[in-house]
Amino acid sequence: MTAPAPSPDLALGAFSDHGPWVVEPEHLVWLRGLPRVRARTQAEVPRLLARRRIPPLGRFVRVVSAIATALVPWYLHERGRPGSREGIARRLRNAFEGLGSTFVKLGQIISAFEGLFPDELVDEFKRLRDQVPAEPFPVVREVVERELGRPLDTVFAEFSETPIAAASIAQVHAARLLTGEEVVVKVQRPRVAELVRADLRALSWLAPLLVGRIPIAALANPPALVELFAEQIVEELDFRLEAENMLDLARVFAVTDQRTMVVPRPHPYWVTRRVLVMERMHGFAFDDVASMHDAGLDTDAILRAGLIACLEGALIHGVFHGDLHGGNLVVQADGRTVLFDFGITGRLVERQRLAFLRLLVTGTAGDTRGQLSALRDLGAFPPDTDLDAVYRDLELDRPIEDPTGMSADELVAEMQGLVKKLLSYGARAPKDLMLFVKNLMFLNAATATLAPDLDLLAEITHVHQYFLTQHGERLVRDLGLDPAAAEVDVDAVKASMLVPAEVERVTFRELQERRQTILRRMGEGRPTPSRRRTRR
Repeated sequence: MTAPAPSPDLALGAFSDHGPWVVEPEHLVWLRGLPRVRARTQAEVPRLLARRRIPPLGRFVRVVSAIATALVPWYLHERGRPGSREGIARRLRNAFEGLGSTFVKLGQIISAFEGLFPDELVDEFKRLRDQVPAEPFPVVREVVERELGRPLDTVFAEFSETPIAAASIAQVHAARLLTGEEVVVKVQRPRVAELVRADLRALSWLAPLLVGRIPIAALANPPALVELFAEQIVEELDFRLEAENMLDLARVFAVTDQRTMVVPRPHPYWVTRRVLVMERMHGFAFDDVASMHDAGLDTDAILRAGLIACLEGALIHGVFHGDLHGGNLVVQADGRTVLFDFGITGRLVERQRLAFLRLLVTGTAGDTRGQLSALRDLGAFPPDTDLDAVYRDLELDRPIEDPTGMSADELVAEMQGLVKKLLSYGARAPKDLMLFVKNLMFLNAATATLAPDLDLLAEITHVHQYFLTQHGERLVRDLGLDPAAAEVDVDAVKASMLVPAEVERVTFRELQERRQTILRRMGEGRPTPSRRRTRR
């Protein structure tokens, strides 16, 4: 028996080999007029974030009260005591749950910043990913029928009343069309758009109040984080934009020949602002390493493919999936990774893309001044910053000191000194870098599950060489870089990991052990409440 021919739309995107329908852009009803919809959506963000003289009192008071309820007991009674971080993390998670969809979504994003936020907060906020109560089925039916303009049973032969997943903005149901195709249906929660807009107005008032009061909060740039969050979540409220994101990412994977990545096909007709019907796809959960190994899959290769696809989309084409986490990925039996949930998609203008590209190349080549310049272009420093002064003041020319050999007081002093110096230059976390870094942090955490004994130094060299081989001409054109002269500076890479130069091989497991040692040392040097009172 002859195998069926591959679907003709594989030339347009990285889809499954034999789809339930063929993607033909000229026949996608929902795609018409979408550029105007995206432009209107983007123009709405500045209006939502404009700081009025009087805060939106009703929602603002509720948000402040909920967060204060979590913070005040810690500040008055628990600071410095064992278990204090777990307690405040749990109360903050409860506060975010109580505040509803916007804050649940914000908590989910925070949970992806492993290594940036405290482990206790990240672990607690991970629970927001899969513990969101589902909407009752009659509510779901009403939304679907209103959006599609017809009764449910005139479109679907089957529609599961129990959702596959329930998230902050929407929930997903398995279904089968009258024409026989197995699909999933993403349905937006009622009133969520109204609540999101009210919350963004409240957050735009809160974020600037943190700057100047807590040094590390100023460095983390809360206003920029809220702006980034607003840009993404407002677009996420229109599922037609998400369907277009799916096509754009599928096209990038096809152009770069990253066929190890697969995007579900959106339906040609059944896509509206609040309902998205797409191809149903199956696979192993991204953290189900045992099942993947039993199926003979190489999890090192799966991780490598995900990293290269993420980097390539952003650095070469300026488009990347902006919300990678375990719930948005499955691995098929053939080893290909399927991505879901494209509501948050990073899109870089050319200036941003080039700055990202320079940051990667200069980072692996050990060009610290080049990294500072790229970071300035991304907004990490004011445009007129004297980078030579930053280089000297941060002592970036000195050999890296192994932090595992430093005392607790030395570690704390080093961190405090670094933050103080960065703030003196007006340093802020660049908004355009945050979304990308969040993805890298997820892939970094995924290494612990998929490839804990992978040699990171060899892997970085492999990725660097891949870019030189595949995109050498592009690097010459974009950066004026000679690929033959752009070698990896392994010692510089080690220094960025805070690893001594004499170390020859570093696995993720070893790197995590070093990190835990450093955190433990810093914790030992944190003053207890009694010691703080003595020093006054």
